[in-house]
Amino acid sequence: MRSILTALAAVIFLIIGIPLLGIEWLIGKVSPHARDISSLRLVQGIFKIMLFLSGVKLTVIGEENVPKDQTVLYVLNHRSYYDIFIVYSRCPGLTGFIAKKGIGKIPLVKPWMDRLYCLLLDHDDKRASMRTILTAIDHCKNGISIAVCPEGTRCRSDDDTELLPFHEGTFKIATKSGVPVVPVTMNHTSAIFEEHMPWVHGTHVVLEYGKPVMISDLSPEDQKFPGEYFRGIMTEMLKKNEDLPAK
Repeated sequence: MRSILTALAAVIFLIIGIPLLGIEWLIGKVSPHARDISSLRLVQGIFKIMLFLSGVKLTVIGEENVPKDQTVLYVLNHRSYYDIFIVYSRCPGLTGFIAKKGIGKIPLVKPWMDRLYCLLLDHDDKRASMRTILTAIDHCKNGISIAVCPEGTRCRSDDDTELLPFHEGTFKIATKSGVPVVPVTMNHTSAIFEEHMPWVHGTHVVLEYGKPVMISDLSPEDQKFPGEYFRGIMTEMLKKNEDLPAK
């Protein structure tokens, strides 16, 4: 039942989203900022509904670490399609998500991604990937936070605390734009869907926000390899929360 209700909620939103995009366009003619915030809250609202219908319960740690009046680069671990729903539903300000190019092929999804400054990354095309990173840097400079999974793909390990190697290029977004990095970890998200596809199971997810870090404040060695630095921090966060229950 959870699987059907969640899928139905997503389909209904995408259908009614067609006229909603038109309304958002009209709002933008009067106030682009109001349009951006309105679009953000609409999408956050449907994500929260989908999480509720899926039976996801959250324990949130360290949310006070997220700056409310500053652009940031969120870096998060990636084990489930639900990771995006969980993190994006709680972003305090306008935030673009970097996702695989395949996401843009889902009918009616890409217009909303474009509306919210989300970007598609093609790992097989280095030039296209660089253009995506440069666009993300511009977004951060213009007051739009960026959320990205530096692993580049979902980690399918049975160990909930394991992280794939981080792509160091991800952190150019922070170094070139001068924004802090906020590490974000989620325990147990694969238990919602991936461990028993196509069924959705109610799950207790532990979401933790680390303290924001300016890469320029790191040691010279860590500045060369910020991916390894943040991977270490996030591994510690995941292990700390490993024993909290998944149900």
